[in-house]
Amino acid sequence: MAIDIAEVKRLKELTGVGLTDAKAALEESGGDFDKALAAMRKKGLTKAEKRGAREARAGLIGTYNHDGRIGVLVEVNCETDFVARNEIFTELVKDLAMHVAASDPQYVSVDGVPAEDREKVKAELVEKAKNEGRPADMVDKIVEGQLVKHFAERCLLDQPFIKNPDQTVGDYVKGHNARLGENVVVRRFSRFALGEIS
Repeated sequence: MAIDIAEVKRLKELTGVGLTDAKAALEESGGDFDKALAAMRKKGLTKAEKRGAREARAGLIGTYNHDGRIGVLVEVNCETDFVARNEIFTELVKDLAMHVAASDPQYVSVDGVPAEDREKVKAELVEKAKNEGRPADMVDKIVEGQLVKHFAERCLLDQPFIKNPDQTVGDYVKGHNARLGENVVVRRFSRFALGEIS
């Protein structure tokens, strides 16, 4: 079966894999672009996860200002200056800054939640569960589930992405790892709202 070179290039662009891999995926899927895309995204994301161990020290500090009332600074790192200047990367940084402005996360990821914050919320949830008369042997399980939910709503990488709520911000960033062929890391952010005291 002859594979259209335009489809190969399109698949390469969407997934960040090489031309040979894109062509092979189309051949394996019998020319079905959607099946090939799904297969290559899985492979691309697997490669992106392996890249996670590589050092990311280049990057950008992006800004977003919403009507002069909300301002955001976000630092996103990658491995090379070449990628930091890439249009796909700069668009990612802008999207992340806009998401922070809209969703007001408190932490980058669950790993970044200070132990004292976690313990404080846990103590509140335990007290609440006991006051509601929950069985003592179930309190720990109930509280653990509530803790996961509580921090998922407040951690940037676990929040549903504002431009596509079907995926998390973390998945959106991983997709860019695959497309750019480099480790991409959201390092930190600051959000300022007019009249708010931090």
